[in-house]
Amino acid sequence: MSKKTQVNVSKIHTYTGHKDAVYALAPGINEHTFYSSGGDGQVIEWDLNNFESGRLIAKIQASVYALHFHIQKNILIIGQNYEGIHLINVKDLTETGSLQLTKNAIFDIKVYKNLIIVAAGSGELFFVDIDTLQIVKRSIIAEKNLRTLLIASNEKCFVGTSDGQIIQINLETLNIEKEIKAHDNSVFTLRSTPENNEIVSGSRDARMKFWKVVDLILDETINAHMYAINDIAFHPYSPYFASASMDKTIKIWDYRQRKLIKVIDKSRHGGHLVSVNKLLWTGFNELLISCSDDRSISVWHLVIEK
Repeated sequence: MSKKTQVNVSKIHTYTGHKDAVYALAPGINEHTFYSSGGDGQVIEWDLNNFESGRLIAKIQASVYALHFHIQKNILIIGQNYEGIHLINVKDLTETGSLQLTKNAIFDIKVYKNLIIVAAGSGELFFVDIDTLQIVKRSIIAEKNLRTLLIASNEKCFVGTSDGQIIQINLETLNIEKEIKAHDNSVFTLRSTPENNEIVSGSRDARMKFWKVVDLILDETINAHMYAINDIAFHPYSPYFASASMDKTIKIWDYRQRKLIKVIDKSRHGGHLVSVNKLLWTGFNELLISCSDDRSISVWHLVIEK
């Protein structure tokens, strides 16, 4: 009989600098820094070596659901809901560019080579040249909101939508190659597994699904949470991942066994009061970062022993 995996959870710190729900996290310029933003429009840099107040990077006049840090250019790309994107040099805090894109919400941002890819409301997908900020392509690819983006190792872009679809985009032609009905409703998160041969999707239907990257064939479905799964984050080195949910919990999973090994909640661990929106599992001391509608950001240290 296999020995039960032990997971010891310690909450290291709670950041409380935001004045509204925190929706977005992104890795920082150093391994020990990260960025956050949310309903208050503040974009803040936090230092895991120093738990004092963070550094204000920008103040946006709207809520922010999407952040992406481009480490080669030291540029933080901020999605301003109902407006467009802002590019901030995080070293000197200068705005290097901005582009009005849409009157809809911006839900996710990724970069592929010289393209900024923006997923927005009303099914809009944008490809923007990162140097000139010219729109290379703009198209409506779904009837409802585009909620999440994944750039896979096979140079495909996968888009999760509010009507439960996963749409595969060829990044050379920028055209749709495949679309499947993946979930009963919104696909909020798509992540690659460590071997890059599978995609994990999380949905408003509270299910987690594993798909083969090559052909988008369903491999397994897990009823993972009580309510919507908002995000999934893989451990930087080990075969574990975390899921964040509207049910206020963070769950830790053994990826190889696809088995739940720990639930982090308010009563037992001082977890979040309401919906957990985003996760970031850092390489810095393997700390797990979570943010929530309760306006806080929690820093967790997990010791996982087989």
